[in-house]
Amino acid sequence: MSFFPIEQAPPRLNRSELAVPGSQFNMFQKAADSDVDIIFLDLEDAVAPDEKEQARKNIIKALNEIDWGNKTMSIRINGLDTHYMYKDVVDIIEQAGERLDLVMIPKVGTAADVYAVDMIVTQVEDAMGYKKRIGFELIIETALGMQNVSEIAAASKRNESLHFGVADYAASTRARTTSIGGVHPDYSVLTDRVEGEPRQTHWGDMWHYAIARMVVAARANGLRPIDGPFGDFKDPDGFRAAAKRAAVLGCEGKWAIHPSQIQLANDVMSPSDAEILKANRILDAMADAEASGKGAVSLDGRLIDYASIKQAEVLVEKAKQIASQ
Repeated sequence: MSFFPIEQAPPRLNRSELAVPGSQFNMFQKAADSDVDIIFLDLEDAVAPDEKEQARKNIIKALNEIDWGNKTMSIRINGLDTHYMYKDVVDIIEQAGERLDLVMIPKVGTAADVYAVDMIVTQVEDAMGYKKRIGFELIIETALGMQNVSEIAAASKRNESLHFGVADYAASTRARTTSIGGVHPDYSVLTDRVEGEPRQTHWGDMWHYAIARMVVAARANGLRPIDGPFGDFKDPDGFRAAAKRAAVLGCEGKWAIHPSQIQLANDVMSPSDAEILKANRILDAMADAEASGKGAVSLDGRLIDYASIKQAEVLVEKAKQIASQ
């Protein structure tokens, strides 16, 4: 291991994250009653310009009056290139900051973007005398943001998670797609010609590189990598497949843009009973090996060693975290 220590973000459960438009007050109670881990009340893309001010008021009222239980609460502020952002931060934190856990910053392009919001949030918290510090969720959804993702991830002690914003990222990179997440038939591999046999087409994941790069930046800085939205909420199989791909790459959560996607995300991002059982068996086997002075041992015909312990501990700790909710 490197001598450089990696400070881990607060261990929040972040399997599912529900987007709720701030302009739709009638949706808030249903979100509060759901099984989602984190809710972000949106002031940005889901709110029309002439509804921004009312959406801000709705969120303040909701944070103060609705019983959100033990859910982690976040707000997605407007971009730094708009005149809405400063009031999103100041008004909401001043008037409802005690119930706010996170601020989601969209379209982060440089580390300076994070620094700017950090400065405002710190001033408001200090002025209000808050003891709890609000964390940051950062959406990587532009070519500039992906270029600078490592510096962005390290830009503030408030940083907790990086999120992949697939739709705006596609627009920023001028990708040839109009869907929000998912696959594309043109991103595929055609097998070579073999006389007398039909050629096969194998679809690929066009977002693999972007998510993998974001995951590395997140984990190298102790943050949670979270996969973003899947637009077709009537396609649970497609959502589940996308979530599984993200989980394999290291993501520990996925957005839900519709309540029907919450349980799908929770299921995919939770270790199964079989995985937990195997993880506990690995820990038991390595404990026996260590007692015998061994650094590695065979389990079910496979070699396990001290690296296996770390993998198993991640699964067991996640199971405990879920059980404690």
